[in-house]
Amino acid sequence: RRPRRALAAGGLALALLAASGTAAYATWNPKSVLEPKFSGLLSSAPSVVGDARSIVSEFDVYQQELARLVTNVTKLYDVTSTLPAYQPDPTTMRVLHVSDIHLNPASWKIISSLVEQYDIDVIVDSGDTMDHGSATENGFLDPIADLGVPYVWVRGNHDSHTTQRYLERFKNVHVLDDGRAETVAGLRFAGIGDPQYTPDRSEKAGGDAVEHIAGIRLASALRAERAAGTPVDVAVAHDPTAARETDGEVPLVLAGHIHRQEMEVMEKGTRLRVEGSTGGSGLRAVDDKYPDPVEASVLYLDRTTKRLQAWDEIRLGGLGLTKAEVSRHLPKENRPGAPPATTSPTPSSDRSAEGRSPESG
Repeated sequence: RRPRRALAAGGLALALLAASGTAAYATWNPKSVLEPKFSGLLSSAPSVVGDARSIVSEFDVYQQELARLVTNVTKLYDVTSTLPAYQPDPTTMRVLHVSDIHLNPASWKIISSLVEQYDIDVIVDSGDTMDHGSATENGFLDPIADLGVPYVWVRGNHDSHTTQRYLERFKNVHVLDDGRAETVAGLRFAGIGDPQYTPDRSEKAGGDAVEHIAGIRLASALRAERAAGTPVDVAVAHDPTAARETDGEVPLVLAGHIHRQEMEVMEKGTRLRVEGSTGGSGLRAVDDKYPDPVEASVLYLDRTTKRLQAWDEIRLGGLGLTKAEVSRHLPKENRPGAPPATTSPTPSSDRSAEGRSPESG
């Protein structure tokens, strides 16, 4: 079931706000016709979830309200986003990119809501799902089994091999490491786990040098897959430093680690997508004056070419905040009037020449 358009914008808005059980104020605030942004604010949030100090004691209420908010905003966005040049159709492949959940239990309700609202085909988690990677944390991962879609995962520097072994037991989880490739939901993925395990953030390990080496190993695996006639559509690494080593070897590479969303086209044509923290940097954010936002993205890929057509950035206010925002973005080559793309790594048989200059957004 693709996002619903059965009701007019006004009627749907009223129905959703009534169903939410709390008053809401929402405005559509597009930057342009091509890339709209929809934002909503739960005006009675203080009476619903209180301040950050009460979140710990009333966390179940808080995470339910967050999930409800993201559901309402994404539904409203679907109706009001009929203007962009790009419109996904029933054949469009939809990938939910999450990262750096950091043991925040509210993330699972948000992810579940996004899976339902966007009719997601596959989730990609670029690591740091845990905080310390201990066996006692493993139960936190159990909701993944009930998400109803495949879950592609790579190890982050806060995840341990204990974490990895636990996830390998789940039927819907596809753990990628050492350049291993798998076809999941019609897309060919390959990934590598983070070479560092540094749950204590004061601890310094090998730094960028080992990340470069990991990225080189992943790039080598991508070349081997292409030589074998099974080219990879999407590569996954935790650290962007490792991900950058795949430039020219794959059309799209996903990463996380830095807790902010970024998108760029690298020198040889590979598009690098870095996800923010889908856990708002974890429950430790309660102590911060300005908590990190909860972020995730929906990537739209063409089913035939496996190329990225557009992406939606979802951003929720951090712990204690209730602002939600969804914005759609188009690759420059997909915008009206743009010249056809001529240089980009491709997973199909007609691999193009490399040499595309960097581009952001």
